Amino acid sequence: MPLFFILPAIIPLFIFWIYPMVRSLLISFTDWDYVSPEFEYVGFSNYTDLLSDPAFYSVLLNTLVFSMGVVIPCVSGGLLLALFVGGSGKGMGIYRALIFSPWVTPTVAVSIVWSWIYEPNVGLANWLLNLLHLPALEWTSSSTWAMPAVIIVSIWKGVGWAMIFYLNALKRVPVSLYEAAALDGAGKWRQFLHITVPIISPTTLFLVVITSIDALQAYDQIQVLTQGGPAGSTRTMLYFYYQTAFEEFNMGKATATAILLVIITAVFSFIQFWLSRRWVHYQ
Repeated sequence: MPLFFILPAIIPLFIFWIYPMVRSLLISFTDWDYVSPEFEYVGFSNYTDLLSDPAFYSVLLNTLVFSMGVVIPCVSGGLLLALFVGGSGKGMGIYRALIFSPWVTPTVAVSIVWSWIYEPNVGLANWLLNLLHLPALEWTSSSTWAMPAVIIVSIWKGVGWAMIFYLNALKRVPVSLYEAAALDGAGKWRQFLHITVPIISPTTLFLVVITSIDALQAYDQIQVLTQGGPAGSTRTMLYFYYQTAFEEFNMGKATATAILLVIITAVFSFIQFWLSRRWVHYQ
């Protein structure tokens, strides 16, 4: 009888998550070309080809650089913004809405607008650099600046989302703790470091995990802004999966890439949860 009540949750979970995962795992052991119905099982050759391919490690490095470049500024920037606009002063609600609005805007639309901003000749970015008497940049056309350009777009879109969670977390910090700390002579910085940071740490963990997963799965902004270039400088694992599957028609190798991405995501999440437990124990 209890099974009857959980079937509405189990059936979609099985159809849309468990079965596709198992199916993808099986495909990763084949040489299926995504077109013909015939394929052969090739064992672990797709995985060994990936792990012996220097291009894969370049893609892996790009993925890690992109993830770290997005997660740290998004989480820390969201906290700073929450501290600045968390009050009840006049106009604060408007500021919060404006900062959060990029998150509810489709990534493709945001990326198209930023591609205009990054336009080398008439874009807003180089116009601002010229005002500051700084040299204009090629942005998405440069292998040096393409990754920072994509990271900037991702931060701009995600920092408001982190801010919303921190606004709620900061409201849950008891005011009495600040008052007691002030009576003991603790300044604002010590209050923030020893009261605010530990109490909002569960929110920080949640944001780090979710933002990391989102960064590891980034695709839309890369496709619109750089298409993985120039010279593969912004090609991440998910974009590598797309190219392998739908441009090279090597579905076996593509799904092997996806399985490795799932494993990396799981390892990242485990490390973050482990560090959070150590942080709580330390506190």
